[in-house]
Amino acid sequence: MSLSLFPRAALSASTGFDPGIGNVPQGTQTDLAYAGSFTWNRVSNVFVTSQQVSCYRPEVVTKAGEVACPGATTGEDTGGSAPKSTYPNQGGSRSGYPAAGPMLATDHSESDIRVDPTNPQHLIGSSKWFSSAEGYNHVLGFYESFDGGKTWPTMGHVPGYEGFTDNTDPVGAFDAWGNYYQALLPYQFFYAASGYKKYEPGNEPNPGIPNEAVAVAVRKHGASGANDWTTYNKPPDYVFTTNAGLGQEPDKEWIAIDRTIRFDGRKNYNRVYMMYVNFNGNGSKPYVQTARAFQDGTHSEWTSQLQLPNQNSTNNDTYLLPQVDPNGVVYTPMINYDSEQGGCCVDVLMDYSTDGGVTWKGPSVAATDVHVPPLTGAGYINTTFEDGIEETSVVGNHLVNRHYPVYIAYESKSMGFGNILLTATYDQGKTWTAPIQVNDNMTNVDEFQPNLAVAPDGTVSVNFYDRRLACPAAGTKEAAAAGLALDGVNPNYFGSQPLPPYGFSNYCINSSIQFYKPNLTPIGHNIRLTAHTWR
Repeated sequence: MSLSLFPRAALSASTGFDPGIGNVPQGTQTDLAYAGSFTWNRVSNVFVTSQQVSCYRPEVVTKAGEVACPGATTGEDTGGSAPKSTYPNQGGSRSGYPAAGPMLATDHSESDIRVDPTNPQHLIGSSKWFSSAEGYNHVLGFYESFDGGKTWPTMGHVPGYEGFTDNTDPVGAFDAWGNYYQALLPYQFFYAASGYKKYEPGNEPNPGIPNEAVAVAVRKHGASGANDWTTYNKPPDYVFTTNAGLGQEPDKEWIAIDRTIRFDGRKNYNRVYMMYVNFNGNGSKPYVQTARAFQDGTHSEWTSQLQLPNQNSTNNDTYLLPQVDPNGVVYTPMINYDSEQGGCCVDVLMDYSTDGGVTWKGPSVAATDVHVPPLTGAGYINTTFEDGIEETSVVGNHLVNRHYPVYIAYESKSMGFGNILLTATYDQGKTWTAPIQVNDNMTNVDEFQPNLAVAPDGTVSVNFYDRRLACPAAGTKEAAAAGLALDGVNPNYFGSQPLPPYGFSNYCINSSIQFYKPNLTPIGHNIRLTAHTWR
């Protein structure tokens, strides 16, 4: 099977496809086989955020889609009603802010989930917590399980940053003692009479706090209530703050913590790495700041900004995803938008540090001239969805040639459809394996937003969004549950069949996973993770 696929890989080079397209080591599988893989592999699903009613009092309202809180069941602080109560960081708000009362969290997106190293049954996930999906107004929320994900009794919004208009980009990390660090990217804007968002220093809704920040909140080991979060030294735990009017726009923050005690002692044990990029009018630049986590859930002062190595001083770099290997080497991939490539393509890079983030080496080029979806506008056909992070990375936990492997997966749209490619380095970026295609669909559809993980035994997994299965048919329970009847207008759909999208191809979504051995030998085929096809 794999031998028959190598001519396709060679053909890709001659037709302009990115290297690796068509090189599917496990071979392709039919849609019928993929659809049944959920049952055959005994996958189970649990609906989490719909189990309880969560509310918070937003700083800014859009007057589009908000629903007054019917009564939260989470036990979280909902912010009360004006003028009785506000959150502490809303005390400096201008007249007209915050909202008159708590609003229902109606929607969620951009999920992240982490496993407690002291108890693998203890999971904390985070997501955007929308009071208005129509206005894209949200804070970050969390959900917590103590039985390996079977039940999720604790959830609510992450407190401490309600005074900002939005909190975004949810990602978390546990330290070695089981304290959970939630990374946040809070920022301010307001709505003009026209309905457009306005970012104006001097007219921000809440002048008592920064316009934008990179920040964290900590949930101490053993916390049980929805409000049991701490911030550093009482005020919000800001890593970096800025005024947007000065041309400083932090974005895409990510966090990792070194949890391994090594033979050389505890020098970087529980070192927290916070990475982000800053758009400063001359491209976006990658930065890192670090702190030491302590057992009581506190941490040391954050170090000053340090810019990471990149290809040149003017191109845009983004999507930093730090990972720490068992030797304490911290790696991060990086997407580089090279202006010479005309915006079509990116280079996938990697930097690393062997001394706790003091100095850095790189960048190593994992892949070059990769075709990606556009930066703005619809990333794929049949949707207005804009694409997000285009690569993912993870470090292995089994030595190969005296180094731990680094795996990077990334999106390619060189065929006009999204595909997932995977490569690895076993020598800290000196060389990279020839990329392979992860998704094994037989027909061309969009596969996007990969996410890598490594199990304790070294097994590598790549999960991703998958559009290979057609939308449910009209009149079925599946179609009703997916809400397809509501999808009657789509400005990016140009097909001949009338909406709603009953039975449409390359329109609805599932989630999938592919497993590999540490040397990237595939284990079986793509497995369907979602019980229901949804939109």
